[in-house]
Amino acid sequence: MSKGGLYKRFQIWRMRHLSDQVFVWMLSLVVGLCSGLAAVALKTAVHFTNRFLLQFGFLTFVGGNIMTLVYPAAGILLTVLFLRYVVRGNVGHGLPMVLFAISRKKGVLPPRDMYSSLVASTLTVAFGGSVGLEAPIASTGSAIGSNIARFFRLSTQSVKLLLGCGAAGAIAGIFKAPIAGIFFVVEVLMFDLTKTSAIALLLSTISSSAITYFLMGTDVQFAFTVSENFELAQIPFYILLGIFCAASSVYFLRVTDKVEGWFANLHNGTHRLLLGGAALGVMIFFFPPLFGEGYTFLSDLLHGNSGSLFDNTIFMSLKDNEWAVLAMLLVLILLKGVATATTIGSGGVGGTFGPSLVVGGISGYFVAMLCNTLGLPEQSTANFALVGMAAVMTGVMQAPFMAVLLIAEITGGYALIAPLLIASAVTVICVSPFEQHSIYARKLAKHGDLMTHDKDQSAWQLMNMRKLIETNFVIVRQGDALRDLVEAIKNSRRNTFPVLSKEDKFLGVIYLDDVRKIMFRPEFYDLYTVDEFMRPLSEGDVVRLSDPPQAVVAKFQFNNRYNVIVIDDDDSYVGMLSRANVFSAYRRFVSEVSEE
Repeated sequence: MSKGGLYKRFQIWRMRHLSDQVFVWMLSLVVGLCSGLAAVALKTAVHFTNRFLLQFGFLTFVGGNIMTLVYPAAGILLTVLFLRYVVRGNVGHGLPMVLFAISRKKGVLPPRDMYSSLVASTLTVAFGGSVGLEAPIASTGSAIGSNIARFFRLSTQSVKLLLGCGAAGAIAGIFKAPIAGIFFVVEVLMFDLTKTSAIALLLSTISSSAITYFLMGTDVQFAFTVSENFELAQIPFYILLGIFCAASSVYFLRVTDKVEGWFANLHNGTHRLLLGGAALGVMIFFFPPLFGEGYTFLSDLLHGNSGSLFDNTIFMSLKDNEWAVLAMLLVLILLKGVATATTIGSGGVGGTFGPSLVVGGISGYFVAMLCNTLGLPEQSTANFALVGMAAVMTGVMQAPFMAVLLIAEITGGYALIAPLLIASAVTVICVSPFEQHSIYARKLAKHGDLMTHDKDQSAWQLMNMRKLIETNFVIVRQGDALRDLVEAIKNSRRNTFPVLSKEDKFLGVIYLDDVRKIMFRPEFYDLYTVDEFMRPLSEGDVVRLSDPPQAVVAKFQFNNRYNVIVIDDDDSYVGMLSRANVFSAYRRFVSEVSEE
């Protein structure tokens, strides 16, 4: 029997014996397993490539490994060649494209996304690109879920749900943190938890974590056991940490945006590659902790080995100086965002999830060490580093529960739950006035393409108002005789007639009721012009193409109009929007995005 015949027989059997809900739950297990395998493949490939490359090197007279000047540019070059000649498309951060697919493309991700981010990020990070692997693997898992759902011809909502299962499974697989994986989807990808989605996400994250445990053992990314307990007297210091992490978060968001924007303005791809590769190589040469993800160095900090900051650097002689360590930590906080944006802006592929963890860990260690150096009550540098990781991730990704639960699962318990919650809450409060959206969602929100938990707001924001513009109104021109208006009335099924100037500028409207009594008096056809019946409209009756959908809705609500005129930024007439069509489209949209 042909493959097509088997597929049809399976689909028939499935529809007869399995409900859509049960089938989605079964597929969520498959998606979780595939995402977990992808996470294992990515981490393994990067680890062994990294170890292979770093065995080659030549220490210079100033102490640095000269090969680190070359590796980052080589990795970015290989990434660019792979994207240009194999993928033939862009990958970027990965997660913004996933968010865009959820809000605008019904959860559809192309099949190539199941491998493109995986390979491209391996090339970038293994050669020293200062980015993370979490966003690429999450986008890979999302593509796996989306394409499996589409293969079985599931509904749009099921496609989006399995997309989310893939992302959750990927995060759970990398960190072996199933609950954090679920909250990553809820907070970062803006999913709502219903019975169907909660069970599907749980099955996906559990299966992904199980396969990574089986293949990689029980150690997680930062296998660390908390040995110093939290005390109430430490609350002011954790509040201070939250404030410092908020500053680190805002700085990270602003500097990555600025540097990426600068590279985007370099239209010559070769120039971007050369400048970015050279700049990244120089930063890594002088500050080796910027090489790759930075997790090895962060693990050293958690275990109290701050001396690794100075390994293979020109500052080796300063490793025992506490103030030199503090200065190095501060420099790394300032440079990590620059290095991350330089990697991505010059053509590399990776995410900001990992860098935000690294910046958070450094920030926490810095605050604790500063307190200890100044003679204040002794603070645990390891605990502060862990809490700082959650706090900066909260500020950068706007995902406090995911960040808190991730650190709790990494440390194997909830010994730090109180300081984690305190610092994350303080960070959110301090960051909110400066940044309303996560690093993944900010550009989508700016262009009105972001789906949020507020489905009512999302419906208005994501609806395409241009498709609702009606253009079947017969227009008349300024100066036309009443005879021309009567002819327009004969040829129209509408009772509203836009009046335009000879340059197509909108001037006002004429309503049928305004001419009804005189339109049957031929003797007046050449005595009156349309100008005498035209009603100039106020701003409340007119919207522009550039106006957001919420502004259009406000016109209907506050002016009690059944129609509004649409003009472009040059005041040229475009068409009309009717209240009935707009609110009917809104009801359809809300129905489509409802989970259950």
